[in-house]
Amino acid sequence: MKKLKTIAQRKKWNMILGISDIIMMIIASYLALLTRFEFYPSQIAPIFLKNAAKYMPLNLFCSIVIFMAYRLYSTQWKYAGISDFINVVKAVVIAAAFQLIGIYMLQWEIPRSYYFLYLVYLLLGMFFIRLLVRLIQGSEPLKVNDIGKKKVPVMLIGAGEAGSIILNEIKKSTYVTKTIRCIIDDDPAKKGTYLSGIPVVGNRNTILRNAVKFDVEEIILAIPTIEPKDRKDILEICKQTGCRLSILPGLYQLINSEVTVSALREVEIEDLLGREPVKANLPSIMSYVKDRVVFVTGGGGSIGSEICRQIARYQPKKLVIIDNYENNAYEIQMELKRTHPELDLKVLIVSVQNHLRIHNIFEDYKPDIVFHAAAHKHVPLMEDSPHDAIKNNVFGTFNIAKEAGMSGVKRMVLISTDKAVRPTNIMGASKRICEMVIQYMNSLYDTEYVAVRFGNVLGSNGSVVPLFKKQIANGGPVTVTHPEIIRYFMTIPEAVSLVLEAGAYAEGGEIFILDMGEPVKILDLAKNMIRLSGLTPGEDIEIQFTGLRPGEKLYEELLIDEENKKETKNKRIFIGSPRMMETEQFSELIAELDHAAFSEDPNIREVVKRLVPEYTYKQTNQQTK
Repeated sequence: MKKLKTIAQRKKWNMILGISDIIMMIIASYLALLTRFEFYPSQIAPIFLKNAAKYMPLNLFCSIVIFMAYRLYSTQWKYAGISDFINVVKAVVIAAAFQLIGIYMLQWEIPRSYYFLYLVYLLLGMFFIRLLVRLIQGSEPLKVNDIGKKKVPVMLIGAGEAGSIILNEIKKSTYVTKTIRCIIDDDPAKKGTYLSGIPVVGNRNTILRNAVKFDVEEIILAIPTIEPKDRKDILEICKQTGCRLSILPGLYQLINSEVTVSALREVEIEDLLGREPVKANLPSIMSYVKDRVVFVTGGGGSIGSEICRQIARYQPKKLVIIDNYENNAYEIQMELKRTHPELDLKVLIVSVQNHLRIHNIFEDYKPDIVFHAAAHKHVPLMEDSPHDAIKNNVFGTFNIAKEAGMSGVKRMVLISTDKAVRPTNIMGASKRICEMVIQYMNSLYDTEYVAVRFGNVLGSNGSVVPLFKKQIANGGPVTVTHPEIIRYFMTIPEAVSLVLEAGAYAEGGEIFILDMGEPVKILDLAKNMIRLSGLTPGEDIEIQFTGLRPGEKLYEELLIDEENKKETKNKRIFIGSPRMMETEQFSELIAELDHAAFSEDPNIREVVKRLVPEYTYKQTNQQTK
């Protein structure tokens, strides 16, 4: 119904323009004669008025046909550019020439100056009418075409406001080496119309055909309000063209008048998830960080830095970033100083294993909230360095958690992982012990200790997406460990927003589990990334299967059998109830693990298994290298 209404509205405007042009031609004809006789109507010879009137029906018919041929009634004048008004000039000049030839052939008497004056008045009138339409409908300022450069032929998807702005900026730009050849839009009312002189050739089903017809090399998706499923479907079609793909990020840019060519980005793998973005209700719940001193350990990492970005928006009293890697810490420090100059920010370079320094930092800054994201997370590397994995992950967490309790911190949130469920590697087992540390500390102190467990995040340091990008950039091969391996994925901002929301629900001792959506087959992920680069899997870029790495699973789990998940206010966040160990038994085993880690005991995995009975490992992995 909405589309039918749009079509009716467009027909109404076209009819108004047509009638206005007819009226303007009649007025221009009379004004031309009136001007010729110095605006004295009585001096106009009756024969001139008679001849002009006799020829008017034929003149109107021929002119309207010419105007239609020049698309004056199919152009979207709301988005009209200089090229569209040049079209008006061409059409009016040709129509006036036809009038001159017609009257001359009929040998009807009319002043010679009439033709020029008629042309001028008609142009002014038609310009005024179309500018008035633009003003009524709302529009951007006129854009001037760019000429003289070899351009990359582009297909634009989206004939709305954002598409118009992108199109006109490309036309006026002196540096963008693109030219729009055709436009795709699913609105049937726009098919056959023109946007700044560029034809709207059809809907998404015509993308492949028109990509060949117009010989395009790049496709730009410029629909900020597009639904995720539609975006995925359109991009899946676009991938088959082999063209380079670019996309306008989202509605935010449109609202804030930031729709520019520079806002375009390459299509990312996130665009192909085809699901609704995860929504957290942060504004209404983030009061728990406002006017509080907040610590973020591992604040320079992928997750930690995003936690810092999102917390900075909610006016913490002070944000303290703790990280062992100075380069990452420096980058997030510079970013936050630029984006939040009012933020009271402190960045400290320290290892969470340094108990004394951690104690002093807690004493000095007296935090209210702690987000603990510092950890070793690379599975194969930790298999070769199990003692360091335990020292950093388990006892780093132990140090932070103990100091949080002793310092009277209100809440501590541990960032955990789905690899903690039935772990088959030392990294996952260490994170399961970290969860147990949190539960243990919750029984000793008044601090509210919670853990948040989730799967892989797209684009994090050391994850598969950056690896695939590098391999594709190097010409391949892309390495996948197993054709059937699957993983849960979420974007970093999505995961962090849920972490922060889970922190608001904390009462103490919970392990929150994030719903990661549907799992993704890594082989499909690799193929999609190759296609997004404009290449063909198996032809341009080979895919090699390397075999599962030490400690790697075919699939990850977020829950274990004993856990009965409970719902929260957010349908994407659940509370698990994992097995808990007696406090005295855990205290004894953690002391034994401490000795094994710091004495470099080659049988450390046996100690880990006593803490995490569901942990499985190959006997050959027991000896460290």
